[in-house]
Amino acid sequence: MRTPRRFIGMEDFPAVSETTIGAAMSTLPAFPFTADHPLHLSPLLGEARAGRVPIRVQLGHGDPAWLVTSYDDARFVLSSPAFGRDPERAGIPAGRVAGVTPMDPASQTLLTVDPPDHTRLRRFVYRTFTPRRVEQLRAGTQRIADRLIDAMIEAGPPADLVQGFGLDLPIEVICDLLGVPATDRARFVAWLDALLSTSGLTMEEMQTSITEMNAYLADLAARRVHEPTGDLTGALVRERIEGDRLTDDEVNNLLRALLSAGHETTASQIPNFVFLLLRSGDYARLVADPGLVPTAVEELLRYVPLITQGSMTRFVLEEVEVGGVLLRRGEQVLVELAAANRDTETFPDGETLDIGRRNNPHIAFGHGLHRCVGAALARMELQVALSTLTTRLPGLRLTDPPDQVPWDTERFVRRAKKLLVTW
Repeated sequence: MRTPRRFIGMEDFPAVSETTIGAAMSTLPAFPFTADHPLHLSPLLGEARAGRVPIRVQLGHGDPAWLVTSYDDARFVLSSPAFGRDPERAGIPAGRVAGVTPMDPASQTLLTVDPPDHTRLRRFVYRTFTPRRVEQLRAGTQRIADRLIDAMIEAGPPADLVQGFGLDLPIEVICDLLGVPATDRARFVAWLDALLSTSGLTMEEMQTSITEMNAYLADLAARRVHEPTGDLTGALVRERIEGDRLTDDEVNNLLRALLSAGHETTASQIPNFVFLLLRSGDYARLVADPGLVPTAVEELLRYVPLITQGSMTRFVLEEVEVGGVLLRRGEQVLVELAAANRDTETFPDGETLDIGRRNNPHIAFGHGLHRCVGAALARMELQVALSTLTTRLPGLRLTDPPDQVPWDTERFVRRAKKLLVTW
């Protein structure tokens, strides 16, 4: 006999009968949970994970959702065909979508569509981001990193590692890949900041940025029709013209998603990683042992929370059990990757940062169909960033106490506003 559906709160995860659903809905804990530091996790996530079952939470835009926090359940949800990103497949009418999901900065892209469209779109992009092809970009990325460090050294300390290095390195790499002229790159930083703001801008301001960026990318793609190039934009345009396998909108949306994903993860995690390495004393360990950088990058990816509001919403497409709890078609599910990555049943002493950790099957880039297509690029950039900093600036240190570092709390991702350093 199937276990009855349970609605679970944060106190002691009590089971609640169907007749008390209305009351339970009005007392659900609000998500995302708050923590005592932007790079820390709320203790409530650890409590939820300890229960080994999905819990019911209330999202900021008004609707309830299931929150998954354990590693095994997270991998299951992310890879099971019982879940999808398209709400209409879950029986939610198109007119209802705006009411069940917050504004998605990457709408109608690889992140938001299901197969077969997802399979078709991903195939075009993945060829650019295979580990082998990304490795060919390492030397160019190293040249960019060295040039940025040269400029920091020439200007002298203190330097802002966010503006002077963290933002510039990934935007230069991804814009080179897409063929965006160097003179236009600062505009993309501003547009992407607007797309990833959660409360710092009005909806009108966000929409203006989206409209301006879409118009620019449409023009960039249109120019490739008459002036073919070997960059990724040119390759996507060729797919549209020669094979008629992509629409104009799909080309535009893919370019926007690649710019966002190819820039923001690395731009935010470079200063996040350096902050934790300096605070913990592990920066000196990397200076002494440069060969440890790849392992340190994997551990920092596992340990450092990036997204402020869980993963993007998934919808239950068919009745399914997760952790012994029955989820029904049309319900929303969030996977808390950061909590799953600290699950002590998979990662011994998972709440501790250990840059020497060897067995590290983290899911910082997701899992399954929607696993980040740019994972290899982000890994390479982060390795280059840490290797360059620890080699060129072995005496790097914060200019202010860690508790005085200002953090941007109005973004979809976690990042310091400034990270002032000296050497």
